[in-house]
Amino acid sequence: MERKVNSIQPQAINETKLRVRYAETDQMGVVYHANHFVWFEVGRVELLRQLGFSYRDMESVDERFIAVAEAKCRYRAPVRYDEEVIVRTELLNVRDAVVHFGYELRREADGALLAEGETTHIVTDAQMKIAALPEKYLKVFRAAVGKTGGKLS
Repeated sequence: MERKVNSIQPQAINETKLRVRYAETDQMGVVYHANHFVWFEVGRVELLRQLGFSYRDMESVDERFIAVAEAKCRYRAPVRYDEEVIVRTELLNVRDAVVHFGYELRREADGALLAEGETTHIVTDAQMKIAALPEKYLKVFRAAVGKTGGKLS
């Protein structure tokens, strides 16, 4: 059954809290750099859910996938085991077949900026051919982008 996409007052920024697990750290006791991208994905999926739909439904019901075309991260401070981290995720821009997200990782205890990043995604169909997002998603995404002007704050 298809879930209805939220068309009223979409929230443009999602905040998700994570606690650093021991397995996510390296020999120096610092979070291994690639885990930041895993956390970006957690934030992205939660933002989509907050907007009123699941990525699972986007794939299974609408046969649309958002493949990562570019990913970047700027590391600002080390993150250590058992710290609580806030993943702030924002939809920065959307076009028919491109979606661009921004991220901040902040330590919950003091609000320190730990990392910031962006991912750009190409929308594809099940055969990995570029395809437009269905209008129901575009409408919600465009409304969300319009709320913040594309800046985490």
